[in-house]
Amino acid sequence: MRSIWNGAISFGLVSIPIKLVNATESRSVSFRQIHTEDGGRVRYKKVCELDGEEVPQAEIGKAYEDADGTMIPVTDEDLAALPLPTAKTIEIVAFVPAGQIDPLQMDAAYYLSANGVPAAKPYTLLREALKRSDRVALAKYALRGRERLGMLRVVDDVIAMHGLLWPDEIRAPEGVAPETPVTVREAELDLADALMATLGEVDVSTLHDDYRTAVEEMIAAKAAGGEGVAPPAPGEEETGGRVIDLMAALENSVRAAREARGEDAVVTELKPRGAAKKTTAKQSQAKKTAKKTTAKKTATAKKTATKATTAKTAKTAKATTAKKAAAKKTTSQKRPA
Repeated sequence: MRSIWNGAISFGLVSIPIKLVNATESRSVSFRQIHTEDGGRVRYKKVCELDGEEVPQAEIGKAYEDADGTMIPVTDEDLAALPLPTAKTIEIVAFVPAGQIDPLQMDAAYYLSANGVPAAKPYTLLREALKRSDRVALAKYALRGRERLGMLRVVDDVIAMHGLLWPDEIRAPEGVAPETPVTVREAELDLADALMATLGEVDVSTLHDDYRTAVEEMIAAKAAGGEGVAPPAPGEEETGGRVIDLMAALENSVRAAREARGEDAVVTELKPRGAAKKTTAKQSQAKKTAKKTTAKKTATAKKTATKATTAKTAKTAKATTAKKAAAKKTTSQKRPA
């Protein structure tokens, strides 16, 4: 790999000569602009707006545009004369836990290669110190005309550096979150957890760019005199943007993920909230009906008991009256004439 920057890592009083190489590369398919009428290549010319003449690269410099439109020329010599200690040095300023670095700050990635035999020992020392501390190093460095922030960490047996955005370059997420109040039920969270557990983990090395593959196949087909690739069949379009039944979508997702893994695809389907309310209403009505029936039976029983008591009382009273009348008659017959 070709180095893009040579300098040194400043680790206290220790200086480690290193080379900086790109750790990543773009694999995306690049296109050229053409004239659609005849297929001719369209190229851009750098033209001076004052005289209208094309300017060669050797005559192009830099300038800062002031608020009033005035151009203030800035030369490479001006930039080189600035008191910048990180011009040729990656200056480590602190060692922090990796969790303190916000992933939003991550930028380009580089490998740091020891430059020469004398650099091998201090390079290895820093690498092993980073491994044992389980921390990352925060550093400042200058690249392509500006000072940058970086994070050094160990990848296999190499020290890698991630360029970081400065904290004030991260935008606050204002107005991004949904403004409409939303309530998420426990049942929905449970299904989301089940889906996450079912999908599980993945070997990142097995992932690839399907779109790039499709573009390459289309170009190969056209180059061979074909018409490219067939459009997607009806029904294969993306469903993004449509309003869906969230619970049903989660249940179907869990079921599909389990079937793909060859697992039992049984998913406990939850009853809609409306059905639960309807069932509760029916139960309440049944309870009211049962209470009414019980009250009616109780009233009937009381009425029957009252009638029986009244009849018994009347019969007793009649018998008592008859006995009194008979006793009175007997007494009258026993008196002398």
